[in-house]
Amino acid sequence: MPSFPDPPPLSEHGPARIVSVCNQKGGVGKTTTTINLGASLAEQGRRVLLVDFDPQGALSVGLGKGDPRQLDLTIYNLLMERGVETEEVILETSVEGMDLLPSNIDLSGAEVQLVHEVGREYILGGLLKPVVADYDYIMIDCQPSLGLLTVNALTASQGVLVPLECEYFAMRGVALLMETIEKVQARLNQELSIDGFLATMYDSRTLHTREVLGRIVDAFGEKVFHTVINRTVRFPDATVVGEPITRFDPSSMGANAYRELAKEVLQRWHHLM
Repeated sequence: MPSFPDPPPLSEHGPARIVSVCNQKGGVGKTTTTINLGASLAEQGRRVLLVDFDPQGALSVGLGKGDPRQLDLTIYNLLMERGVETEEVILETSVEGMDLLPSNIDLSGAEVQLVHEVGREYILGGLLKPVVADYDYIMIDCQPSLGLLTVNALTASQGVLVPLECEYFAMRGVALLMETIEKVQARLNQELSIDGFLATMYDSRTLHTREVLGRIVDAFGEKVFHTVINRTVRFPDATVVGEPITRFDPSSMGANAYRELAKEVLQRWHHLM
């Protein structure tokens, strides 16, 4: 494992790099990665906005916002109602320097309602534009599908971070995801690039996960992050109390893994600028 240096402090913030955390397979660690990578970036003095773009609202729950159905304003209102400003919907989190654009089940209706809108793939990008200057990174937690909401997220982004569970079926769905990314690149957003593939739920004790990790590296080479996220019960425990693992159990293996990932992605993103 290479060691990644602590990044230098920033003298000013913005404009943000927008990154979609995306995989159409559920349960691969998208939300866990969005929360904990975001919190680790904030620890490094970066200003971060997390966008919950999944109708299940798991990101909002995982950041201690309780039942998302009780929220007065969510990203659904921003998408569908005139006069709602992005700044009105953004909530502070318990992590200094990290904010949240929340979501709830209402968002599931937006996909149907947006179908008839002109320029429907560009709507999210337009809504994020007023706050891009306020943050260093905007991370979008996508839903487990490749529908219109995910296409909106990819169209708004400069990069895609793909969490991949270290098990056999995780590899099978990647071809479809890559096809969607290529179509978005060709038709909607030529700036879009894959920032990296992140191996999650790794268990070094089993031959199966070691073999799958080997296949991921064979398939994607340098695009695979050196940092690997191990399987641990501390992640769901942290979700229950609504905190990133870096706050819930700061000395745990999971917290340290996401801190290392933050340093690694900052180095990659620095080279992309």
